Amino acid sequence: MAKDTKLDHLSQVRLFSALSKKELNQIGRASDEVTVPAGKALVEQGSTGHEFFLIMEGTAVVKVNNRKVATLGPSQYFGELALLIRRPRNATVIADSDMRLLVLGQREFSGLLDEVRGLAHKLLTTMAERLAECDAKAVSH
Repeated sequence: MAKDTKLDHLSQVRLFSALSKKELNQIGRASDEVTVPAGKALVEQGSTGHEFFLIMEGTAVVKVNNRKVATLGPSQYFGELALLIRRPRNATVIADSDMRLLVLGQREFSGLLDEVRGLAHKLLTTMAERLAECDAKAVSH
């Protein structure tokens, strides 16, 4: 895949929104590009998450308790919390069509946090902003 396309997709990931092109490039290099056939379960609800998925091509269905709650397509992603914490997945995601994905494992991501100066700070800032938005929504409801 062309680097620019990979970078374009990575730059749309909210967790990575504050990163420079160089940092995005490092994440791209640490990621694996994989293809999966329609019908393949990418993650299972209740299983421990170890990786993040970014959809390059194709669509996936998201199910919670066996009920369809969403459909994801190109430039959408899931599993970002698995990069930061090990906990059970809250949904099952199944390839609805043949797919091309960028997959970043927790181990590779942790290595980047150690190697790339300032990366952890930028990611913490982004996560704190996201948490503040969630808190504001919870208070307003």
